[in-house]
Amino acid sequence: MPEVLQNKIAVITGAASGIGLATTKALLGEGASVVMVDRNRQGLDDLAGTLGAKAIPQVTDLLDAESCNAMVPEILQKVPHIDILYCNAGTYIGGDLTETTPEAIDRMLNLNVNAVMKNVHAVVPHMIERKTGDIVVTCSIAGHFPTYWEPVYSGSKWAITSFVQGMRRQMIPHGVRVSQVSPGPVASALLADWPEENLRKAKESGSLMDPEEVADAIVYMLTRKRTVTIRDMIVLPTNFDRV
Repeated sequence: MPEVLQNKIAVITGAASGIGLATTKALLGEGASVVMVDRNRQGLDDLAGTLGAKAIPQVTDLLDAESCNAMVPEILQKVPHIDILYCNAGTYIGGDLTETTPEAIDRMLNLNVNAVMKNVHAVVPHMIERKTGDIVVTCSIAGHFPTYWEPVYSGSKWAITSFVQGMRRQMIPHGVRVSQVSPGPVASALLADWPEENLRKAKESGSLMDPEEVADAIVYMLTRKRTVTIRDMIVLPTNFDRV
């Protein structure tokens, strides 16, 4: 289905690096325009200059309530409509619960859970009015398995799995597809908090995958016929054996 995404307008959060950047490039390659949302203004400007006119920068700090609430209205001043919202921005906390702080927990839940819910809340009326749209959220394999080595992160992703699958059912009558992608470990800045020994072992064993593998999954999900929803795609490095 080579022309399905031609001239579509996508919004991707966390678009300046990692999975967000890889998906931005993939959707641009399919003919879509992409509003790249990130708090990194300089990074967005540099990328937009490199990626071309269909890459549209949107500076938003999802951890700032006012900035987060303004995101969708500001985007709709730049583009006529939103066909795809990909909520990808997130952060990571690994290790035992006793090793983190209340402040870090608040930050993670605000970004991984609250910001996603608020972004979806903001775009849903627009998509319902148009009777079409796609909402995709980056979840994680940790949202399907009690990953005892990262309970805070895992808890945030279990919450998102519940939210996404509830919203999927709510949006069926409105022609809006809602789905999630659940990657295993991806080689990106998100793993900067991993214990060094765990990261070393994962790299040596081939238990990490590139962001482009997740982007490929997103493209596959978005290019199915409107009568089909890929409700969740779990994408793992072949040598990942912890779940």
